[in-house]
Amino acid sequence: EQKEITSKDYARTISELSKARLSALVVSTSSFGFLAAATPICYTTLVAASLGTALCSASASTLNQIFEQDRDSRMKRTAQRPLVTKHVVGTNGAYALAATTGLTGGATLYFGTDPVTTALGVGNIALYAGAYTFMKPRSEWNTWVGAIVGAIPPVMGYTAATNGTGLFDVEAALLGGTLFLWQFPHFFALSWMHRVDYARGGFQMVATNDTEKGCATADLITKYTYWLSAMPILSTLTGVTSPMFAIEGLFLNGYAIYVAKKFEEDRSNGSARKVFLTSLWYLPCWMILFLLHSKKWREGIEGENSIDEDLMDTLKRKLDDVRQTGRELCPHEIFVFGTDKEGHLNSDALDSVQGADKKCPMILGKETIKTAGGLGSSKTASTNDRKSPQI
Repeated sequence: EQKEITSKDYARTISELSKARLSALVVSTSSFGFLAAATPICYTTLVAASLGTALCSASASTLNQIFEQDRDSRMKRTAQRPLVTKHVVGTNGAYALAATTGLTGGATLYFGTDPVTTALGVGNIALYAGAYTFMKPRSEWNTWVGAIVGAIPPVMGYTAATNGTGLFDVEAALLGGTLFLWQFPHFFALSWMHRVDYARGGFQMVATNDTEKGCATADLITKYTYWLSAMPILSTLTGVTSPMFAIEGLFLNGYAIYVAKKFEEDRSNGSARKVFLTSLWYLPCWMILFLLHSKKWREGIEGENSIDEDLMDTLKRKLDDVRQTGRELCPHEIFVFGTDKEGHLNSDALDSVQGADKKCPMILGKETIKTAGGLGSSKTASTNDRKSPQI
């Protein structure tokens, strides 16, 4: 007897066709992009951008499974997907879901955000379900196309927050570039663990075309991890974030490079899994640190032009708490001021610093240089004034 299909079965099927966990990751990066713009928060636009992004992602994922259902049936990790088993929904039902989510997603972005964000969202459906899916069984370059797909959502969030005017901002380039680079260690590690399955499905991946030693896979993971580690430095050099982001990035990326090098030494599934798991916590850490050290975001939080004073007060308090925690871990302050028996910064040493306002020595040094530069400019201006003839 055929088992009766319940509402829970339909919900689970829709979730699997939409790849809910992947869509959640996409929405998180889109929301991050929105916040990174540091504009006054319009909740209607934020909700529209997040919902529209989620619906577009669901549509692209559903179309991808429609086109790949035959190949999915050959692979162990995808053999139980809804369109392979067809227990709840068939191909026609999946097309209906893809069309509904795609149209509603595009409409939500169009009426709730701006034309630029809408074009990015709808275009990403075509890029993922079209070019990426088409290339997977034909060329290993599909991974690079897929990385572009993953790089677009944070840019969508940024353009939504700036009403479509921030597409070519440095911040948008940094967000998209980071997500683009992040996906290579993430996916190359995943595809190495499932290389036999991907080969069984007939997909052209770097891992399936690699030798048994995995030289190409290891080389690419290491290279892209190094390039990814340069993004906090680049962000600081372009003036988007404070120097502390580059410094903290050394610790964050240092571990990522460590696990990448471990995989290069031992190209086992266990080592690949460590690279994959590291990528999962790396991304949220990177996003939080970016916001924490973003000059534009800090100015937006501490500025007076806010549409929600209560929210801004809460964010200010939270930001102060995070900064205080960061000071407790700051190697510069620990080195200069020392710690007490409980491991906290030496309060007596902090109190004895006159005029320092209890700041990190690196920040104080930077401010001193700025002050000296300002005084120098003033002296030069005064000298020029004295030399200038009176008219």
